[in-house]
Order: sequence, then structure tokens, then C-alpha cells
Amino acid sequence: MGRKSSGALLPAFVLAIAAAAPASAQTVDAAALSLEDLLEVTVTGAAKYAQKQSQVAAAASVITRDEIKAFGWRTLDEALSSLPGIHASYDRQYGSIGTRGIGLPGDYLTRVLVAVNGNRINDALYDGGSIGRDFPVDIDLVERIEFIGGPGGAVYGQNAMFGVVNIITRDGASLDGGEAAVAWKNRGNQREARISWGRRLENGVDAMFSVSGLRADGQTLNMAYPGAGPGGSDVAGRVAGQDSERDREFFARVARGAWSAEVASGKRRKDDPTASFFADALADGQYQRDAYSVMQLQYRQSYLNDQLEVLARVFYGRQRYDGIFHYSGVPNLAKGESDWHGGELRLLHTGIAGHKLLFGAEWQRNSRIMQSNDDPTTVGIDTLIRGDGRRQGVYFQDEWQFADAWTSIIGMRADHSDVGGSQLSPRLGLIWQAAPATTLKMLYGRAHREPNAYERDYDDTVSQLANPGLDSETVDTYELIADHRLGNGTSLRASLYRWRLKDIITLNTDAVSGLTQYRSGERIDARGVELSAARHWPSGVRLRGSVSFQDVAYPGGRELENSPRWLGRLNLIYPLPWHGLRLGYEYRFEGRRRTLAGANLDAYSLSHLNLSAEGWIRGVDLSLGVRNLFDRRYRHPGADSNWQDSFTQDGRAVLLKMDYRF
Repeated sequence: MGRKSSGALLPAFVLAIAAAAPASAQTVDAAALSLEDLLEVTVTGAAKYAQKQSQVAAAASVITRDEIKAFGWRTLDEALSSLPGIHASYDRQYGSIGTRGIGLPGDYLTRVLVAVNGNRINDALYDGGSIGRDFPVDIDLVERIEFIGGPGGAVYGQNAMFGVVNIITRDGASLDGGEAAVAWKNRGNQREARISWGRRLENGVDAMFSVSGLRADGQTLNMAYPGAGPGGSDVAGRVAGQDSERDREFFARVARGAWSAEVASGKRRKDDPTASFFADALADGQYQRDAYSVMQLQYRQSYLNDQLEVLARVFYGRQRYDGIFHYSGVPNLAKGESDWHGGELRLLHTGIAGHKLLFGAEWQRNSRIMQSNDDPTTVGIDTLIRGDGRRQGVYFQDEWQFADAWTSIIGMRADHSDVGGSQLSPRLGLIWQAAPATTLKMLYGRAHREPNAYERDYDDTVSQLANPGLDSETVDTYELIADHRLGNGTSLRASLYRWRLKDIITLNTDAVSGLTQYRSGERIDARGVELSAARHWPSGVRLRGSVSFQDVAYPGGRELENSPRWLGRLNLIYPLPWHGLRLGYEYRFEGRRRTLAGANLDAYSLSHLNLSAEGWIRGVDLSLGVRNLFDRRYRHPGADSNWQDSFTQDGRAVLLKMDYRF
């Protein structure tokens, strides 16, 4: 009882501190942006060109590098789940997020597009957007995170159904020298290290290079495996040394004038205490490993007295997955590999009064898609599935200010692939600047996702059947957004939306063979409200919070799995009266979630605290973070490939971090 009551009172206590902030807090330097500065931060991920947030045809949010430091976030899913309508999930293998109520267990972000500087991360095999420890860029290199909620198919095509996450990285000029960082987390004995260098040289070349790595021994866990024993009996026990993790990342960027080139590469191995894919319970040596490499070469230049901007780029991506799973004591090696390359040409014309005209064409060739399953103790590969493919799309958008206070957005993208055929993704928006401080947006959009190669083609005749007849998913979204600024440094936003997802792809059981098979055809309907507010004080105190309601259901009213109806967020940055000290506090409320077996997981609330110090030692920043401050016990749903219906999440953890600039 005492623990519950202290957690409930803490948000009110935080608000009371914030209310007193102008009188007690120390004024910070110019690095802390005002509310107006943050609202004027441009967003490039919505239309593929820079727009103010008030001009974006979506509920766009920006997370800055300063916020990442203030709250001590170490992964993208930690940062993104501070925003309205986003909830995180973790199955002790991969981190993921759900958006506006949809985050099916085992679906690792196939319905959200993830990009680094506009370059797609979603791979060609699983179409997943990595967002946890498998993300190939260290979060310390992120300048800002753009999240554009709702459908982005009108400019991005495939996968941009419920949002676009665009990561803008730092450049050499922002580093202006070297950086080294080390961090330690007590839970699992997790160690991190990074060294980076960047600078803008006298000849105009901007260069940045960074390497980083992580090692964790993992925790000793109490695990249960219902039905994993002989005759379907339950198995349970303590697992030690099966939760360890190893990551490494490399990032490089070189730019001069109109040209820029970059490469991001990451490799992660996560040992598996859960016995994924119904492997042997409590068996040592089971793991899953992922490697991503993405590259792009880009040319951007303006012509015709800056009335025409030309962007041309070529890109390449490489994804590798392998996992070892034991069945009746025999190791089984699963692999998934994909390579893709392509190009994009984009033209932005502003020479016609009141219009911003965007034209683009994009082409992607999936040169390698391979899936295999093998018992390494025998000769030959047991299951080998090869494939390839291509897709191309053309798009346009007209941002037309047809009156002083009115702007319309009309966009369309036409895509064609050898899997999903032809798809049209329209976007319509009407933006009314009702007053200098008030903006209303009325929006409609459609986006799609074709079945990925794993859902469509994987067939081992033992656990899963292929289904080459799978249909593509489509979602239609209607949204009304109201933004308002108050004169005291406060901004308010209300978003009301409805969406309908058709032909959702889910895993089912074949009645004849008893094997699993992906099928499509069901519909999901949703309605929701997101209310958010932010306030900045001249003293440097920043407070933002949100409440989200999302009602998501199948026909007949059955609730969607892993879809909390209520979400609450509160984030406070508070400069303390001692020189260089700053407090970052987060409060998160998550409503109950339904599992695939129909159980209801209890609602919970979490508090996270991060204390940072700058300037105590020349060139050194220090931080002390406590995640899950009150040691709450809570669970997240498992996937249909797990023995477990749900997973216990981590309790209290302490994180120490030091950054050194040289």
C-alpha cells in the first residue's frame, strides 16, 4: 500500500515543484531552447523537405539531443515512448513500440517506417524497423528524433502506416573535436563505451566518425515455460548466463558542399532465456543475432535563384539474422538475409506564388532475400528459400497557401511491386491559422504494407506453412488537430482521430495440418484522443505531459492485443540551484493490456529519474539515472512464437555515465 501511494503522489509533487520554478531555479545558458524555439524547429520527415511544425500535415513531435541527455535515454524506444500515443514493449529479445493502439506482440515495427537522415532502415526480408538495441546508430549521435504520427504513405510508400520515425544525426561541426563516453548499469552488469570525432575542416569538408559497443552479463531470471515439458507439462527454473548481450556500432559521415555520404552499421547478439520459437526450455547456448548496414550518397543543390531544390541519392542496405535454437537437445540454425539498393530523385519547386510543389521517384531492388533452417549436425540445408524483388514509386505533393490563413495539402504516391501489385496512397489536408497562436488541421491519409517475405514464403513443413496469396494491408486515417500557444510559454495540442485497418496479416493455425500460417482478411477499427501540453520557463525549467485514449477493436468489439486504452506521460527538466546540476524526471502510466491468450495484464505506473552535472570538471559531463525508481512489478505480452503469454519487466536499475570532450 505504501509503495502505491507514494507513486501516485509523485506527479502532483513534480507539478508543485515546476510551479515554483521561476523563483527557485537557476537560469541556464542559450543551449536550452525556449518553447517558441522548439516549436519553430523544422521537421523534414513529414514531406521530405523542411517544414515548421505548424505546417506539417500530421501531429509531428520532435525530441532534441538536450532532452535525450536530460532524461538519460539509451535507446530510441525509451525516448519515443515519452510521446503521446506511443507505448513500448519488450520480450527479453527485442524492444518495440506500439502507436495509437496497435503494437501486436511479435510484430517488430513493420507498420512504422524508421529512417536515418531520410534513408530507410526497414529491411527487405522482415520489413522491420529496428528501434531498440539492434538500431545501428548510437543514441549519443542523434541530434533530434522526428516522429510524424499517422499515415506517411503519400511520400514514403511501404510501411509508413502508423508513423514515420526520422533520425537526424549530428555532424562534424556539432562535435568540433573528440568525444569519449563510458556507462555502467547495475542490472545485468551492462557496460557501454563510445569514441567519436568530428570537425568541419578549413577546406569545407565536414567529417564525423564514431565507434561504440556494449556488453552485458545479463540477469539471473526466474522463467516459466508452460507446456514445454513431456506430455505438455509445465517447466520452470532459474536461468543464469542466458540473458547476456553484445552490441557494436559504427557510424561515419562526410559532406562537402552539395555532396554527403554516410554509413551506419550495427551488430547485436542477444542470448535467449525465453526459448523462442518453442525451443527447449532452460537450454544453454540459444541466441538471436542481428546485423544491419545502411549507406547513402546524396546530392542536394538549389537552382533557378533558389526556386528549385534538387535532391538525388543512391542507397544500399544489408541485413543478416541468425539464431540457434535447441529441439530435443539438437541445435537448429535459423538464418535470414537480405540485400537491397536503389535510388531516389526529388524536386521541390517554390517558384509559383503560394505553392510548394514536390515531385519524386524512388526505386528499390531487393537483390537477395534468403531464409534457411538447418540442423548443423547433418549434411545439407534442411530448408532453403531464396527470393528477390523490386518496387518503385512516384509521388507528388502541393502545399498551397491559397489565402492568408489557409493552406491545403494534396499529395499522392503510386507504388508498384512484384508482390503487392499497384497501390495508391493519397494525403489530403486543410490547415487553418485561425489566429497567430492557434492552428487547426483537418487531415486524411492512406498507407499500405505488403506481406513480407517471412510471412508470405517461409515454409519448413514442420512449424509453418507458406501463403503466397496474402493480401496487402491498408489503413485509412481521419484526424483533427488543434494547436494553441499561450502567452506564458505554454503550448496545447488536441488530436482526435479514427483509423480503419483492412486485411491485417496475423498468424493462424491451419485446420488440416495443424501448422501455423499467416493469413489476412480481418479488419480493425480505432478511435482515439491525444491531449498534450508543454510549458517552458525562462529559468530553464521545462514540463510536458499528455493523456491518450485509444479504443481499438476487431469487428464485434473484441479488444486488440497489447493495446492499452489509456496512456499518461509527464516529463520534467529542472535546473537545480547548484552550479551545473539538472534533474530529469519522467512519469509514465500504462493502461491494462490484453495478451494473445486473452489474459489482462494490470495497468502500471513508472517513475524514472536522471541527475546530470556539467562543468564540474573541464570537458566532462556526468549523469546518474535510476530507471523504475519505485521498483514496480509489471508485465508485457508475449508473441505467438513464445512459450510465455507475458514477460516480467525489469525492476529498479541504476545507470552511471560519463562523457568527455577533447
